[in-house]
Amino acid sequence: MIKRITWRRTLVLFVCTAAIPLPVSAQPSGDSKLDRVASERAALGYGWSQVIVRAVDATSHPAVQALLERAGGNAGRELRLIRGRAALMPNAALAGLARNPLVAGISIDRPVRGATERTGATIGADSVRQQLGYDGAGIGVAIIDSGVTAWHDDLTGPSGQRVVEFVDFVNGVTSPYDDDGHGTHVAGIVAGNGYDSGGARTGIAPGAHLLVLKTLDESGTGRVSDVIAALDHVLARKDALNLRIVNLSISAGVYEAYDSDPLTLAAKRVVEAGVVVVAAAGNAGRSVDGRTLYGGVTAPGNAPWVLTVGASNHQGTADRSDDAAAVFSSRGPAALTNNAKPDVLAPGVGIESLSDPASALYMVKAAYLLGGTVPTAYQPYLSLSGTSMSAPVVSGTIALMLQANPALTPNAVKAIVQYTAQSYPGYDALTQGAGFLNARGAVELAQYFAAPVAAPDPEPSSWSGQLIWGNQLMRHGRLMPDANAWAADVTWGAARTPAGENVRWGVSKEDERNIWEARCLDVTCRTVRWGFGKAQNVVWGTTCGGLDCSGLWSVEIAGTVADPTAATVVWGSTVVWGSVDGDTVVWGSIDGDTVVWGSRCGGPWCDTLWNPDIR
Repeated sequence: MIKRITWRRTLVLFVCTAAIPLPVSAQPSGDSKLDRVASERAALGYGWSQVIVRAVDATSHPAVQALLERAGGNAGRELRLIRGRAALMPNAALAGLARNPLVAGISIDRPVRGATERTGATIGADSVRQQLGYDGAGIGVAIIDSGVTAWHDDLTGPSGQRVVEFVDFVNGVTSPYDDDGHGTHVAGIVAGNGYDSGGARTGIAPGAHLLVLKTLDESGTGRVSDVIAALDHVLARKDALNLRIVNLSISAGVYEAYDSDPLTLAAKRVVEAGVVVVAAAGNAGRSVDGRTLYGGVTAPGNAPWVLTVGASNHQGTADRSDDAAAVFSSRGPAALTNNAKPDVLAPGVGIESLSDPASALYMVKAAYLLGGTVPTAYQPYLSLSGTSMSAPVVSGTIALMLQANPALTPNAVKAIVQYTAQSYPGYDALTQGAGFLNARGAVELAQYFAAPVAAPDPEPSSWSGQLIWGNQLMRHGRLMPDANAWAADVTWGAARTPAGENVRWGVSKEDERNIWEARCLDVTCRTVRWGFGKAQNVVWGTTCGGLDCSGLWSVEIAGTVADPTAATVVWGSTVVWGSVDGDTVVWGSIDGDTVVWGSRCGGPWCDTLWNPDIR
């Protein structure tokens, strides 16, 4: 049976091999400047908490440190990117600090944790390098993780040193190292050259160069404030190193909405500066007793401006036909805000990449170590699974895209990745996003954006041809390079630009008008113009009716909708995924278990409620 996650507050364990339910806490109530956990700590009146305090504006930012000290706290790292500062504060002082007009918000400095021979062939990256001639050369990728073993043969060798800069936010060491091993594995997926395997285990973009920022310690854990400081460093070094991508194979629990969370706000500043932020979705897709779970996407992957990557399973072959969604991969919607996630799936099962003989993973995962084809003093490769491995597959693909077309903005990159993905039957959009990553298609469409011609853009039938803009799944249109949706100041999912113009993505394939069809994802199911209408919550499985969505997404459901303010909403003809007046909607239950609306659940009791043709 499919269940909706019951949210509880706890540390997110974004491990590489195990999938666990992802608990989070509820959204802060009222106008409080404290997130839910900080509010609970303040109510205790004793003890201390590590927090992040944000100033209301740049003018008040310098005064925040003095406020913290006067309140009896110890000011820590400055977080310029969000006009904030980390601090250790007495819980008894939090409520008073929140009432100060110079303070915009106080959040718990919560923990974060680190969450390929056939991989490159499966997604088409091998053919991009061999036939199109792109390897990511000149593109900088920032890897925020546990560090890197820069001396590994696959990061040096004939192609030169791939790690051009290293900064340690944990211990302040100046030379590159990786006492956990997670970051080294991620770095190899992005830019390893396959030297120790005769080229067999080459990364996706072996020509790219890396800025490695260590924010996780030897146990693979860290703090949100360190990640924010690392993002700040990315912006400081962006131009000098041509940094175009940030890879975050780390995750944190969702304690507040993405528009107030310091971590997601910091990611937004980076995206607005023209850098694509790629984040792992998390590994909370299945419960310990084998049940499929929805709603487990972690932060910062819950934010609409982040390109969020779930995991697929290539089944050990290069053939796309047997690919499947990994059972552990977190499904949407995002907690608290109920926005559709993930954006795309990429290989994340049995990914073979670099090992570090001095790391914790080398000892803990000894059974998964692999030898190379040249003599080495240790086993140079390690096989790991998790969305931590899927994210750098996408980051490497984006490096190839940006080498082909350096003018692409983060929004354009995300749209191209979604549009060229391969959508598989049997999976809803909360499981697979727009589909399974197609690196060859993404690079080809990036090339078209660089030099559009009168002929139609490349569009094989295997492409999804879809775009998840906010909570609307758009299709039957063509992306155009000059659409205003790609502007740096347009927030992904917005209906209008900051100047008040309708957001436009492209044209209808049928008549070249600026109209695409919405796949029944707003409650009226009317035709949605690209640049007209508001993004509304995704409707999964509604009887929408009307000519605009006939044949696109419909199912007849018996029953009626109960009072939407009631605790339980029974099966009905029109149910919107998401919330009503801030309250989570429950769609019904079978034998006391909550049922997630919008997934093909199977079973005799489900056949009469859910059309098996709906995916």
